[in-house]
Amino acid sequence: MSLGSFIKKQFIDVLQWNEETEGVLAWRFPMQDFEIQNGAILNVRESQVAVFVNEGKIADVFGPGTHKLTTQTLPLLTNLKNWDKLFDSPFKSDVYYFSTRVQTGRKWGTPQPITIRDKDFDMIRVRAFGMYSYRIADARTFFTEISGTREVYTRDEVEDQLRGILMSSMASSLGGANVPFLDMAANQALMAQEVKDGLAQAFSRYGVGLDEFNVASISLPEELQAALDERISAGMKGGLGADKMSGFTKFQVANAIPLAAQNEGGMAGIGAGLGAGLSIGQVMAQSMGNALQQPAPAPAAPPAPAEEPIEARLEKLKGLLDKGLISPADYDGAKAELLKKLIG
Repeated sequence: MSLGSFIKKQFIDVLQWNEETEGVLAWRFPMQDFEIQNGAILNVRESQVAVFVNEGKIADVFGPGTHKLTTQTLPLLTNLKNWDKLFDSPFKSDVYYFSTRVQTGRKWGTPQPITIRDKDFDMIRVRAFGMYSYRIADARTFFTEISGTREVYTRDEVEDQLRGILMSSMASSLGGANVPFLDMAANQALMAQEVKDGLAQAFSRYGVGLDEFNVASISLPEELQAALDERISAGMKGGLGADKMSGFTKFQVANAIPLAAQNEGGMAGIGAGLGAGLSIGQVMAQSMGNALQQPAPAPAAPPAPAEEPIEARLEKLKGLLDKGLISPADYDGAKAELLKKLIG
């Protein structure tokens, strides 16, 4: 090397990263036309890790602190370069800084519903949203698996990949958890814990540590939610067997009361037809129970319904009030109408 070429060389005395740009996870120290001076200072802050890469291979990793670069502080790199002058000459090596700060407030969500097997509802599709936080836990693995030799690697780039891992892990965790949807919806912390364990393991393969994971909401698609709401309102968890019809009949009567009250005749019409409505429900329940045990008999012409005594109607009306299916005001109105007929 000529004296002129040596003088033109530029030497680095201090290596450090100030993290001036938010959201950068990995940054390569600019080394073009530069060499690191023997005895140079390497500054690594508490939230950073520095990695020396020689000819494409990781040579040394430095944690937080101030390091003077000598053969004693660069044992692996010294061995790779085979310096015979005890590191008297400058050297060139790629230096990458990694931010180990916790990346907080990162949002996640399911763009499409996830299909899982549910103990109560067989197969359902769920959607969920929440927040998570993570950090680089293993800079060596993160460099070899994700960031590579790029000059800058940002949070947005890694989260594109993490979201795919998250969705896959969520589907596997929820599908194998055997926790009913109703339990997960009522206890979102339970769902988060079911997903977090599998997700942390998946993240660790890429040198990423999962710090926190929570579920803000979990829901069904609109059509499934509507069906579930009706089943909950009817007080049922399964199909309409004989033992379910009584509850279903009460549910239908309760839904019909506000509509009938708006029609001509008001609650008096309900009082007059209430006995017949409940009788029909009882007959349906009994018929379905018999149908499950024996073949259905040949259809016969139903007898003409006899008008139920007013005293029996009053008793059934009182039963509806006690069960909360009608309001006191509706009860008083219908009772008055029936009493007029009784004493009229």
